[in-house]
Amino acid sequence: MSQKKIIAVAGATGAQGGGLVRAILEDTSGEFAARALTRKPSSEKAQALAALGAEVVQADMDDEASLTAAFTGAHGAFCITNFWEHFSPEKELTQARAMANAAKAAGVAHVVWSTLEDTRKWVPLTDSRMPTLHGKYKVPHFDAKGEANQFFADSGVPATQFHTSFYWDNLIHFGMGPKRGEDGKLAFVLPMADKKLPGIAAEDIGRCAFGVFAAGTAYAGKSIGVAGEHLTGSEMAAVLGETLGEEVTYTYVPPEIYRTFGFPGADDLGNMFQFKRDFESDFCGLRDLGLSRSLNTRLQTFASWCQANKDRIPRD
Repeated sequence: MSQKKIIAVAGATGAQGGGLVRAILEDTSGEFAARALTRKPSSEKAQALAALGAEVVQADMDDEASLTAAFTGAHGAFCITNFWEHFSPEKELTQARAMANAAKAAGVAHVVWSTLEDTRKWVPLTDSRMPTLHGKYKVPHFDAKGEANQFFADSGVPATQFHTSFYWDNLIHFGMGPKRGEDGKLAFVLPMADKKLPGIAAEDIGRCAFGVFAAGTAYAGKSIGVAGEHLTGSEMAAVLGETLGEEVTYTYVPPEIYRTFGFPGADDLGNMFQFKRDFESDFCGLRDLGLSRSLNTRLQTFASWCQANKDRIPRD
């Protein structure tokens, strides 16, 4: 029977979880084994992980019993919620509580909880600098994760609060890449003024999370953050221009305008960018580039990520 330490990965078919599963399977030391949790083990993404060597098991974040069963026998658990699947911070809180309870019940030795800041600690609900959303949040997809940190603390399971950064992959998948204007020129829009935005390749988040598990207890009970680089909008536009072979101009759109764009979650993202802009030193400060490189020696820069993905970045 294998003596490898099992890491149970929630959200294994998503960007962060999938990156972690692949990082575990790529590790030449073979100290760890990957258990990929998914609602649909028969899905194409789940079967692709199985083909790489992952153990794929059925589990549902809305079913605590299934999570406990999936965590049982595991040394570590990677826990994550996906706000953008349902747009409900309350659902995120319920799912996070279920994962914390399941980790405790299963006797997991180390949890890495993919979290973000509770922005209400910086901008109280009474603060009119940004609108309050859903009655009790400033940045719903941040605040619920930050609030859920307490569930893992209360569980008594050694847990790492693992803060992520803006996915550079959003430039491919979520319409955040450069847009061609009526003048035929490309513009890159970001509501950050001249402040730096911590960013990272989605795949590198999973690799950094693997570095946390591989470090043993070094980061248990600690709050850390990861990023590939901290760049201004102008710096990102310059890299995009060099990569795409044509000028890309940075265009600053204030958060109050961004919030009115009308797509689902525009108000949430507008507030998010405002938080990152207004509290740059705190937000960048937690996301230590040196630590990120120590956890993941393959950490990509924005330039290297752009070069590897230049044919996938829309430019229309």
